[in-house]
Amino acid sequence: MTHILVTGGAGFIGTHVTTALLAAGHDVSVLDCGHPYAHAEPPGVPDGVRLHRADLRDRTAAGEALRGVDAVVHQAALVGLGSGPGDLPEYVGCNDLGTAVLLAAMSEAGVRRLVLASSMVVYGEGRYLCARHGPVRPAPREPGDLAAGRFEPGCPHCASPLTAGLVDEETPVDPRSVYAATKVAQEHLASAWQRESGAAVAALRYHNVYGPGMPRDTPYSGVAAIFRSALEAGRAPQVFEDGGQTRDFVHVGDVAAANVAALGVGRGFHPYNIASGRPTTVGEMAGLLADAFGGPRPRVTGRFRLGDVRHVVAAPDRAAAELGFRAGISPADGLREFACAPLRA
Repeated sequence: MTHILVTGGAGFIGTHVTTALLAAGHDVSVLDCGHPYAHAEPPGVPDGVRLHRADLRDRTAAGEALRGVDAVVHQAALVGLGSGPGDLPEYVGCNDLGTAVLLAAMSEAGVRRLVLASSMVVYGEGRYLCARHGPVRPAPREPGDLAAGRFEPGCPHCASPLTAGLVDEETPVDPRSVYAATKVAQEHLASAWQRESGAAVAALRYHNVYGPGMPRDTPYSGVAAIFRSALEAGRAPQVFEDGGQTRDFVHVGDVAAANVAALGVGRGFHPYNIASGRPTTVGEMAGLLADAFGGPRPRVTGRFRLGDVRHVVAAPDRAAAELGFRAGISPADGLREFACAPLRA
């Protein structure tokens, strides 16, 4: 039996990961501070799981939680775009300083296996092709273009329309929000720690995760929860831009399975896209939820957020080849289930 410490194990994804690890026969403990941005109530864990109620930035507490641990699954982080620039210190403190403290404590404890919850936001905009210039990386979209309803990025060389493609793990990182910058920093810290310690690190770049127990509508929630909360309140989901933004919505049960599989990676730093492999537009996703819930039809607003990107769709082949992981739940099936699933307060 392997003893796994799950940081953030009382959160939305962490709870599902903890349950999957238990089902796989592992001994599991959880470190979770119950951060108010993620928890309206004190965190809880399944029977038989020890909960260390502590802030990951507390090096003494991290060291105590690592006693007897064989591997760490690091889920603890603030997510989403937040409420604005005022959140920046807390994002960097929780996500980056917390990760640095964890890695230092792992070195002291002799723990050399890490599964890191990263994110597709590290890529910024996805992969694009220009008919004239080939593969290109568009610049961040301008507020004036967005306000005028010009949502699609153009070629940075000739401004021609682009064709969106799949991002693989070799795509350069290009963070375009505070949250994205902290996830890139987490990966860089883990990669540097791996080289110095000879450890095994799997960085799981989650795409848009949804599923039962997702937090309700807050600045730290995903778009699926925001739409679901609106429907529950009898309101039409408010779809930003024109609804044509493309994402890969992956069920939290599949994400949990990917974490279990990632414990088997060998030495080195290994990034993986964790995605369904079935791209869906935000407008389509909102429509699926509304139909399944039986609520008002979504309303396309034309509003926008500067931290958002237009198209990010993953190539899931590396995770399939190296981890044996392929998502088993299609967005169509999973979103229909999610439409009536309980949410976290």
